[in-house]
Amino acid sequence: MSSTYRINTTWDGRPVNHDPVTITVGPVDANGQVIIRVTGPYFNDPGVPANSTVGQPYMGLWDYEVAEAFFLNDRNQYLEVELSPHGLHLLLLLKGQRDSFKDQLPIQYTSNVINGGATWVGVAHVPAHYFPPKVTKFNAYAIHGSGAGRTYEALYPVPTGKYTDPDFHKLDYFQHMDFRHLLPDNWSPHYTSPEWDPIIAVG
Repeated sequence: MSSTYRINTTWDGRPVNHDPVTITVGPVDANGQVIIRVTGPYFNDPGVPANSTVGQPYMGLWDYEVAEAFFLNDRNQYLEVELSPHGLHLLLLLKGQRDSFKDQLPIQYTSNVINGGATWVGVAHVPAHYFPPKVTKFNAYAIHGSGAGRTYEALYPVPTGKYTDPDFHKLDYFQHMDFRHLLPDNWSPHYTSPEWDPIIAVG
């Protein structure tokens, strides 16, 4: 099972002027990890982050060219997955809006630039226990460009004209996703996670 999402608008609801970045969530691989696949136009702007290592987490990846997927539950607990065309990734766990408690989690991730440099493809395998229990909502974003040309795009944007600056943590604008059928264990009353169990215990 998989679901494909196309990012057709900017963060505030205006149409993008290029082929959309596409994010596919699922299926689940043989190791029980959720496959997240990104395909999109390759801008190479900004370029490769300094002092980065392919396949490793990179703090501050949101300042570069990146696609992001957010998985939210009804308690405002969420997983943020950031994937770069340069083989870098960043995963953060948040126990409330912008309230990160763990970051730079390891995953298996590869990316390639194809079609003569016009397109990039990234494939991540995300362990099931990174997701907060009972995921119900989703949003996805794409960012590229430098300076005045910095462009922020959203699957589910905020209303045009309501805000002056992009903010990817406007959780009220996330929309429903059927995560239960993709990963039934995430909805099990016996779901356990070494990352989330301590947070749930004190919640």
